[in-house]
Amino acid sequence: MNNQKWLSLNFFAFFFTWGIFLPYWTGWLTNDKGLSVSAASIIMGAGMIARSLSTLLFFPMLTRLFSLGRLMQILAFASLVSMALYIPANSYVSLFAITFIFSLTYPNILPAMESGATVLMQTDRIHYGKSRSFGSVGYMVAVLIVGIATSIWLEAAILWVMIAGLLFMAITLSTVSPAPLSVKPEPKNKASKGAVKELLRSKAFLTVLLVSILLQGAHAAYYNYGFIYLQDIGVGAFYIGLILNVAIIFEIVIFAKADTWFDKWSVSSMFILAGIGSTLRWVLIFLFPSVWVFIFSQALHALSFGIAHYAFIRYIFKKLDPLHIPAAQGMYAAIAMSLSVALLTFIGGFLYEISPGLSFLGMIAFSFPAIILVLLTRKKFSY
Repeated sequence: MNNQKWLSLNFFAFFFTWGIFLPYWTGWLTNDKGLSVSAASIIMGAGMIARSLSTLLFFPMLTRLFSLGRLMQILAFASLVSMALYIPANSYVSLFAITFIFSLTYPNILPAMESGATVLMQTDRIHYGKSRSFGSVGYMVAVLIVGIATSIWLEAAILWVMIAGLLFMAITLSTVSPAPLSVKPEPKNKASKGAVKELLRSKAFLTVLLVSILLQGAHAAYYNYGFIYLQDIGVGAFYIGLILNVAIIFEIVIFAKADTWFDKWSVSSMFILAGIGSTLRWVLIFLFPSVWVFIFSQALHALSFGIAHYAFIRYIFKKLDPLHIPAAQGMYAAIAMSLSVALLTFIGGFLYEISPGLSFLGMIAFSFPAIILVLLTRKKFSY
């Protein structure tokens, strides 16, 4: 198996599980375990805080102990074991504890895989967008399968599909890793150990990271309450799966064509496009509480998430030293993909109980300032 195919397969496997955990887990806690939206939000928010601390502190440390290939294997099996703990869990305390433990291991697979992709871009010239589009396909397949499973066996099926997905991922990652990802890290590599400090001294990197934090954090309401919102407006479980997949279809197209379509775009221009798409998306859902408007807004996921993510990957690939990439990915996963989402999950949960649409509107408090920040800094830092 060549490196491009290996990366594509494992992106598919990881995002298959991500397509279950991200959009459905709050719904599983509320429907199968009987928690209120605010109670489930506290669990998910705490999990995201654990995820942010883990990817920020533990991930860079683990990359100094294990090769990226070996690290992904260890994390995959640890995630499978911790997920199995949900089977007998019923109390609020146990659900909280297991989610916290699971969030310390499972989310680290993402920065490890993204770091591996960036390394392979530099060593083997693989096409990131092509392989990452397979991740979107995995996400889409998972959403569709869960939609079918919950329409037959109700929300209890979500847990079992997740366990099956984690088992599949553990198997795919157990195959031989590409040679560049199997290289053991140098134990005394001072450059690697000081990567975080060096990145924190880079005003350009911190600006790009802050823009990513704002744009990715703005997805909190969609990730945690999109499933429940569609239930509340009367959409059946099977059709919810289809509707959630609309976003992924557009995301697949963007990732598959991004290397060509945005080859001559600057990172700042891509961020502005993402910010406009994000702000428009949440305003539409608030103003028009209709299933058809929600479906239309799904197309904007290609901009709000897809382009924002691709822009960050483009920046670190073009601007950073390879030794700094794992640290940059860890910071991105910890803060942009976790901590910012966690904070808005807490806020969004309380807004949702006031009015579901208000939870989505609240997301523009992050997406719109991202546009302003890019406009104010793009010339200064030339990104």
